[in-house]
Amino acid sequence: MTPPTIRFATAADDAPVGELLVEAFREAYRRKMPEVVLPPERLSDLRNTTQKRLNASVLVAETEGSIVGTVMILKPGAAGTEAWIPNAADLRQLAVGREWQGLGVASALLDAAESLAWSWKAEAICVHTRRGAVGVAEVYRKRGYVRTPAGDFEGRAVTLEAHLKLRPNR
Repeated sequence: MTPPTIRFATAADDAPVGELLVEAFREAYRRKMPEVVLPPERLSDLRNTTQKRLNASVLVAETEGSIVGTVMILKPGAAGTEAWIPNAADLRQLAVGREWQGLGVASALLDAAESLAWSWKAEAICVHTRRGAVGVAEVYRKRGYVRTPAGDFEGRAVTLEAHLKLRPNR
């Protein structure tokens, strides 16, 4: 397998990114939280990459013409941000195709997203994980994100737990 290249998503990537997100979220919940059912509105949101690219940077991992991973990050103050502190970027919707999991794709996507946030002079990066998604929270914890209950909120009939990573060398 050729290692993926990380780049910004384009309009041509919108449909494949949306389908990757839907499949990755469905698969993760099927395996780890089978009681979770993704409602049609959530599936529509996951597929709506065109709209996301209006307010956020959507990054993709691509290899041999296929999108194998994605993540979205919003600038501090961007429309739709869920960052709970000032001058913080908002990280969302990290997903990696099943056959690429465990091969460093998520890490490469997060490296690129964090680098982008720091280039914007963000003081921190905020991310929310679904309560009970312990494995997902652990991915962020290992990267230096700290559980921050002050940023928790109820949304879409689910509790989201907040995690924060401060800019290095602050």
